[in-house]
Amino acid sequence: MSKVLKIAFTASESEKARAGRSRLVARYGECDLADADVIVALGGDGFMLQTLHETRDLEVPVYGMNRGTVGFLMNEYNESGLVGRLMAAEEAVINPLQMHAQCVDGTHHSALAINEVSLLRAGPQAAKLQISVDDRVRMEELVCDGALLSTPAGSTAYNNSAHGPILPIGAEVLALTAVAAFRPRRWRGALLPKNAKVRFDVLEAAKRPVMVDADSRSVSNVAFVEIASQPAINHRLLFDPGRGLEERLLQEQFI
Repeated sequence: MSKVLKIAFTASESEKARAGRSRLVARYGECDLADADVIVALGGDGFMLQTLHETRDLEVPVYGMNRGTVGFLMNEYNESGLVGRLMAAEEAVINPLQMHAQCVDGTHHSALAINEVSLLRAGPQAAKLQISVDDRVRMEELVCDGALLSTPAGSTAYNNSAHGPILPIGAEVLALTAVAAFRPRRWRGALLPKNAKVRFDVLEAAKRPVMVDADSRSVSNVAFVEIASQPAINHRLLFDPGRGLEERLLQEQFI
């Protein structure tokens, strides 16, 4: 980064985030997103994911400040010394998952997911999924409420709530986690190489409808879903020294 930083500020719809943005712009000035050296995003984790998706073609690092609830991907909100914090920040680079889904009606949908791609039952009956890894069927039938494939960055989110493992940010693995598995009983999932290609086929799709969600982008009535890591896309996140993703992931495991 240059010593004179060009900063673009974005904020979620919350009053707290927008008020913070106004004060920061008055104090530090601002530039257009296309001209920025760094983007400062004010909000919660959901807004951070939205910002990363919307600005990925700019290849500009994003520094989040928490004006939401959890703020796992965010830094502490503080209006003082922002330029110094940005200059000293540690960078973490994460790659998203590419999701491709075909629906029962034959339509196709694609989306990127920074945290996870999750399949969830969309009716009163449990879902039945067949799981393949690198074109080889690994599980003929998983009866469950759903299943998800998570990146290390997303492993503390829905994956952790579903009792999946927390992954170090530099781990070259993905977490495949079941949601309320019924058969095989209490099956928790598997750790897969980062370059694995995973496919979920929905069995009895008309009777047991399933939806898929990629970072809050949802598709209903899917017939199958294919997921693979996208190493060509780099999302750059900035964190205060000693408070990077690696440290946060470690802390989550000792709470």
